[in-house]
Amino acid sequence: MGVTGTLEYFSELLSSVKKSKKKKQFQTVDLKVRMDCEGCELKVKNALSSLKGVKSVDVNLKQQKASVTGFVEPKNVLKKAQSTGKKAEPWPYVPYNLVAHPYVAQVYDKKAPPGYVRGTEDTAITTLSTVEEQYTTMFSDENPNACSIM
Repeated sequence: MGVTGTLEYFSELLSSVKKSKKKKQFQTVDLKVRMDCEGCELKVKNALSSLKGVKSVDVNLKQQKASVTGFVEPKNVLKKAQSTGKKAEPWPYVPYNLVAHPYVAQVYDKKAPPGYVRGTEDTAITTLSTVEEQYTTMFSDENPNACSIM
């Protein structure tokens, strides 16, 4: 290994330093965008499709939802949606069955699409109080002393 081997080693080392740029992950970004008509829907879809790295854009006028799939950053997608002049925010809803207590005041949302409730990170909402836990275990199949009503 002479001078050429050393030069090749250093050239590979330098080229790998330049390529260490952070790559974007393939992901789906969901937004809640206020749209009134099919023209609004088309305007949002065209704007989001023009982003670099976008593979597909799905816009649902009925749910007021835009889904962007590709190598994109969520903050860039949100900025692009807001640049259309429409009110846009990250999709705040989660499926109904993923929440422990979907009818709690902080979670239940009348404006949510069917089958969805507002997502929350508040642990006080998702944990049961001792009284609630007693009622839920009273009729549980796992409790051998539970009351069974037929």
